[in-house]
Amino acid sequence: MKSHMYRAAIVASAVGLCGLLPASASEIKVLSAGAFKQVVVALAPDFEKQTGHKVTIDNGTVGELKKRIDGGEAFDVVVSTPGGIDEFIAAGKVAAGSKQMLASVGVGVVVKQGAPKPDISTVEAFKRALLAAKSVAYIDPKSGGSSGIYFDKLLEKLGIADQIRPKAKLKDGGHVADLIASGEAELGVHQISEIVPVKGVTLVGPLPKEIQNLTVYAAGLGASAKDKEASGEFVKYLSGPDAAAVLKAKGMDKVS
Repeated sequence: MKSHMYRAAIVASAVGLCGLLPASASEIKVLSAGAFKQVVVALAPDFEKQTGHKVTIDNGTVGELKKRIDGGEAFDVVVSTPGGIDEFIAAGKVAAGSKQMLASVGVGVVVKQGAPKPDISTVEAFKRALLAAKSVAYIDPKSGGSSGIYFDKLLEKLGIADQIRPKAKLKDGGHVADLIASGEAELGVHQISEIVPVKGVTLVGPLPKEIQNLTVYAAGLGASAKDKEASGEFVKYLSGPDAAAVLKAKGMDKVS
């Protein structure tokens, strides 16, 4: 009799526990543009705890993600530029009406921790800092990274491309600040959210407002998402109240 009651208690306990979990947990594959990855990584654990779903994250430059998605790679959620999301919608890769604006981030300058901070308060001061640096690191424009493409064109506009390119240390995705921390480059230019998480470096500040370039990020639901409801929940979560503090800590500003 006691044995029967014990087994019944175990079954009742198991049933009660199952009632706390989602009916069916899903795995959500997120492809994120590099600069926004830190935000996704920070937000995913709480989302997983709240919903029971599992979030897997892969990243690349905006250009790399486009090639992968155009090539047929499966995904549930993608974070890219608003224009990129629009292109995916037009191509039938992202569900129409699922575009969600997320955040914006500017470009900043980074040096090794403990090194003197150059004056970048004006456009002319910024030019002098670039010319004085023994080496300048930034994302290889050929990789499709938005900050690298912008900065390379900016060098031409500033009239110093011929002086800077020979001493450039190009990074094929990832954190430019890693080259600064390792001593491979003296000064780096990258999106602020890509500088903040790297140890051993110092953010000098943003580019002067006259030449600042804000990159805006948006999310979209994969047209062939395995679980559209769960994936849609994550898209909303990335733009919800829980994301605001994380965005600020990562050097980004929320946009709607």
